[in-house]
Amino acid sequence: MNYRFASQEDAPVLAPLNQQLIRDEGHRNPMDLAQITERLVGWLTSDYKAVIFEDGPLVVGYALFRLEPEYVYLRQLFVLPSHRRNGIGRTALQWLWANAWAGVGRLRIEVLVGNTVGREFWRSVGFQEYCVTMEARNPGNE
Repeated sequence: MNYRFASQEDAPVLAPLNQQLIRDEGHRNPMDLAQITERLVGWLTSDYKAVIFEDGPLVVGYALFRLEPEYVYLRQLFVLPSHRRNGIGRTALQWLWANAWAGVGRLRIEVLVGNTVGREFWRSVGFQEYCVTMEARNPGNE
């Protein structure tokens, strides 16, 4: 497995992966591929960084994160469905801790409540719930 930091030129490579992540986690984000690409370019030219995971010539996943003063905020971690359950996510996290996040004490993530597979993965690599964000719809707008 090879890991490399992404640049804004990698946004078209990352966008379909991000689109798959949105579907997999059950997010209600309605963006199309062009919008996702534009959003990724914006993130990669601001304070976000991405690391691409490659198995030979194939991009099999990525991580998108931002360094905060007291922790790393990992916004997205994705592995292709065909490559899941092979230790890629776990190994990528180890690489990130050693190379991209060395010296940082904490990592924060957000996981949608309905994303049971994702929640199971995060628990398996040592995460525990810290807080729960809740929302309600205005009954007058339904």
